[in-house]
Amino acid sequence: MSNKHPVIVVTGSSGAGTTFVKRALEHIFRKESINPLIIEGDSFHKYDRASMKANVTKQENLGNNFFSHFGPDANLFLKIEQSFKDYGKTGKCDRRYYLHSEKEAAEHNQRLNTNLNPGEFTPWEKVGNDTDLLFYEGLHGAVVTDNVNMAQYGDLKIGVVPSVNLEWIQKIHRDNAERGYAAKETVDTILRRMPDYINYITPQFSQTDINFQRVATVDTSNPFIARDIPTPDESFVVIRFNDLDKTPVDFVYLCNMINSSFMSRRNTIVVPGGKMSLAMEIILSPIVKKMIKRK
Repeated sequence: MSNKHPVIVVTGSSGAGTTFVKRALEHIFRKESINPLIIEGDSFHKYDRASMKANVTKQENLGNNFFSHFGPDANLFLKIEQSFKDYGKTGKCDRRYYLHSEKEAAEHNQRLNTNLNPGEFTPWEKVGNDTDLLFYEGLHGAVVTDNVNMAQYGDLKIGVVPSVNLEWIQKIHRDNAERGYAAKETVDTILRRMPDYINYITPQFSQTDINFQRVATVDTSNPFIARDIPTPDESFVVIRFNDLDKTPVDFVYLCNMINSSFMSRRNTIVVPGGKMSLAMEIILSPIVKKMIKRK
């Protein structure tokens, strides 16, 4: 952990909604004139898109049906840990981009004078000059194993953890809308990832400082046939604080500011889903400002 070069981590499974928290934090950064170094979790995958497909097929032929982006064999765990450590010490670290689309490929090809395609990585670059903090958003921001301990380098770690049925509904609909995948393809991916989900994704949420967990108030008992994603107004958000000394919060103020919110435990507040952005603003703004002031 570092006072001079703080590291903020937002971590969660594919389809969990980490992008929602990312946008809330980016709004805070703009409002407070904070210049973050943004690092995307996808850039730490070990294989590009074509190589990953080939390795999935190779592993299946060897009898391994659980090779996935969620596990250590398909990711650069040590590189993530080293990036957090380097930035905390020096304010600089290595960064590259995973090119999701033609648009992203065109932007980076122009910047780097390269000829890369969607699904490939840009070269590693040393970055961080004149930035105020490191902001990571991805699958593996707080992983702890026998070989790595990313969590120790995060000054603020945020977990995004919808109830699992809601997470699956969100993933199925997102993969269809953004990537054209049929529901069956996404279900196959969910099944292939399940062991890694249990062993490497879920344990992170015991390491995070704050967890945002959206819980639907409508029937999601069969996520594989759901026709739409429950709206924010059809859900509540359970917000849990791991250590109130590290991330103090005024629960009385929160409950007064957010109608229909309530405390379910001494370190947990429940807010209506439609008030999630407001809750994030109220909770995260003073924490981020305090981090910058400590610098």
